[in-house]
Amino acid sequence: MASSDPNKRPRPGPWPPGPESSAMPPSSWAKKTGFRPKFSGETNASDSGKIGITPQQNPTWRKESDPKLDLEAGRANPPRQEKANGELSDKPVRKRRDSDGGGVPKSTNGQPVGTTTDTAGTTTAAAAPRRASRSEDAVDMLPQTVDDDGFMSRHSHMKYELRDTPGLVPIGLYGFQHYLSMLGSLILIPLVIVPAMGGSYEDTSNVVSTVLFVSGVTTLLHTSFGSRLPLIQGPSFVYLAPALAIIHSPEFLGLNGNNFKHIMKELQGAIIISSAFQTILGYSGLMSVLVRLINPVVVAPTVAAVGLSFYSYGFPQIGTCLEIGAVQILLVIIFSLYLRKISVFGHRVFLIFAVPLGLAITWAVAFLLTTVGAYSYKGCDMNVPVSNIISEHCRKNIPRMKHCRVDASHALRAAPWFRFPYPLQWGTPVFNWKMALVMCVVSIISSVDSVGSYHASSLLVASRPPTPGVLSRGIGLEGLCSLLAGLWGTGTGSATLTENVHSIAITKMGSRRAIELGAGVLVVLSLIGKIGGFIASIPDVIVAGLLCFMWTMLTALGLSNLRYSEAGSSRNIIIVGLSLFLSLSVPAYFQQYGISPNSNLPVPSYFQPYVVASHGPIRTSFGGLNYVLNTLLSLHMVIAFLVAVILDNTVPGSRQERGVYVWSDPETAKREPAVAKDYGLPFRVGKLFRWVTWVGL
Repeated sequence: MASSDPNKRPRPGPWPPGPESSAMPPSSWAKKTGFRPKFSGETNASDSGKIGITPQQNPTWRKESDPKLDLEAGRANPPRQEKANGELSDKPVRKRRDSDGGGVPKSTNGQPVGTTTDTAGTTTAAAAPRRASRSEDAVDMLPQTVDDDGFMSRHSHMKYELRDTPGLVPIGLYGFQHYLSMLGSLILIPLVIVPAMGGSYEDTSNVVSTVLFVSGVTTLLHTSFGSRLPLIQGPSFVYLAPALAIIHSPEFLGLNGNNFKHIMKELQGAIIISSAFQTILGYSGLMSVLVRLINPVVVAPTVAAVGLSFYSYGFPQIGTCLEIGAVQILLVIIFSLYLRKISVFGHRVFLIFAVPLGLAITWAVAFLLTTVGAYSYKGCDMNVPVSNIISEHCRKNIPRMKHCRVDASHALRAAPWFRFPYPLQWGTPVFNWKMALVMCVVSIISSVDSVGSYHASSLLVASRPPTPGVLSRGIGLEGLCSLLAGLWGTGTGSATLTENVHSIAITKMGSRRAIELGAGVLVVLSLIGKIGGFIASIPDVIVAGLLCFMWTMLTALGLSNLRYSEAGSSRNIIIVGLSLFLSLSVPAYFQQYGISPNSNLPVPSYFQPYVVASHGPIRTSFGGLNYVLNTLLSLHMVIAFLVAVILDNTVPGSRQERGVYVWSDPETAKREPAVAKDYGLPFRVGKLFRWVTWVGL
């Protein structure tokens, strides 16, 4: 029986001993964020249950009391070399300032980590290389990937980085595929909210054109004067749930006439006020203070809750025409998962274009079924109101005709060839303080979403993460972009699209010029009215299938932020689990409160959770306060954010365990030409605002 004495060690094996397994070299994001894995293979494990420590790791390295330990390092120290077995090279290194993230970390005895002191007091290297045949250059031969789908070291993975301008043809080609992979995120929100407002197919077409126009203009503004990262601005899913809650407010349920324009003007007023609030939050420097409370453990459940909150809409809509909706989902799954590694001319076509390919094939199948008469029922006319239909046969089949037929929409025929979107095209906005207050809270959630996108994208394409000032500048400009969205009337605010980070990783396109060229193309396409009409004619069931995948992606991308923290920590597991569960359970209480089984609300079943403002459990003598609280507490992302931000900032945890987001030091950034070129404002605009230190480098 093995001895329980911890001082006794087992006898060594046969001589000579076999080589010990060494830890993998840190991958790209780990080097840039200062994350140090506790175990071989970069496993993020819990503090409460250490399995073992590799010989190369000194426990004193992680002591937070060490004043020279810098977790804020934006990138690995160039002079510092690591061998393939994870040890420090014995080459002399030049000591750098701690603010640069340089310098060799010291242990408590003052020795550099990776060295040992023998009994005679002589300092030597920690250990000789265990595999003599592996040279120092072998580290460059090791893969730098985290997974096979991206998020690799940008030097070995990105075809074009932030400031690359290889030429018009490559930029146009890669920029086109980048925007095509983002197609779903740009067009799907108008296809949901306009019919919910009672708008016609022509209204949907006009809103789609407006979204394309505003997205192109705001993307150009953001890449020029915002964070300057290659991030597309567009209608964010963060604004979808509150928009639906406002659309289904009790005062709108009994409207007669053109409900669309009336509700759109109310939405515009709420978005304009919330955008002004977000602009002040960014440009005043308050965002630099707020960002101290925002870490991966907060961002992950908040963004994931945005995707999870629409489960009541997805499959119930697909079920109206299962043979088309199920095919849509299966095709996207096959392309994005089973065929993701297949390359055509050096490009992973199926992975990059999973959404547009699935859309095209499913649309073609629906067109064939419509042509052969699969959805034609004798004596039934889908243009006749349901209230006037007497035949039970037609009552049962009319919904299938409306959802499955590709010719049910007349948007393409009704859309003009040329249409210029202009501000206040729906009329003068109506300002309502209770709706504006809801949108102001949501703009904070949108800023939290953007913080995670800024950090993740900068690790892929830039020399360092942005400084807190650049981050504040980006959030401030997003507020101005939402102001434009409110004036033009897109129905939602403008924000950084979270899916953009995944698109950068899989398309390997990080060039700012490619994003700007694509934004210019979007503006041109928005002027062609038939483009908006074509998009608006997508059958409802195909829209629902695309949304199921996009919301799934949003949930997964939110949870992927946990890789910057110790995902196996019991502290983080409990916080994230509580945030996600309560984000589903608490809104369920608010949404179902007071609804009777025989409710005759004139709202489809999948939209009934957003009618909470009229029947919520909070019923004080102040009607406006009831509206605001019932609405906010019924939004999944608001509950997830509140629970996560309170717990993460009150429960003790180390900086690495919490995964504190890394932002570059402003003073260091000013001394590094690469950082100044990555984030500096163009046209010498930065010199005009040197006094605004909190929104600069």
